[in-house]
Amino acid sequence: MTTSRLVLSVCEVAKILGVNKGSVYALIHSGALSAIKFGTYKVPSFEVDNFLHKYSGCDLTDLNNIKTLN
Repeated sequence: MTTSRLVLSVCEVAKILGVNKGSVYALIHSGALSAIKFGTYKVPSFEVDNFLHKYSGCDLTDLNNIKTLN
């Protein structure tokens, strides 16, 4: 597990992934990263682990055209 907390803010997920908040929102809106909305988006910590496992070795530059890295 990435963290001992059950849910993470978008800002926390951005720090973990090394991206900006806009990228996390794009991942959420594309369906690549699952989230819950309680006023603001929250990401279950296990979903960060699932995301990293599922998209390991992929190019996520264009979320509409995800490619495997060669």
